[in-house]
Amino acid sequence: MSAIRLTSAITHEGSWFVARCLEVEVASQGETLESALSNLQEALELYFEDHAAPTGAAPIIAPVDVNVV
Repeated sequence: MSAIRLTSAITHEGSWFVARCLEVEVASQGETLESALSNLQEALELYFEDHAAPTGAAPIIAPVDVNVV
């Protein structure tokens, strides 16, 4: 077993923190930031039991300004 480093984006939605992995389509949630990240880690480990780990470069994270009417 080897470790890989992935990128997560966490948002606060209502009373939940939602953690999403940017490299693969996996997300989880928790009542705290720490529990959301822990739950995401567990979900990713389960995901990779059936899927290959990503081999590409890390995603580029950049803000996008959008005009909202």
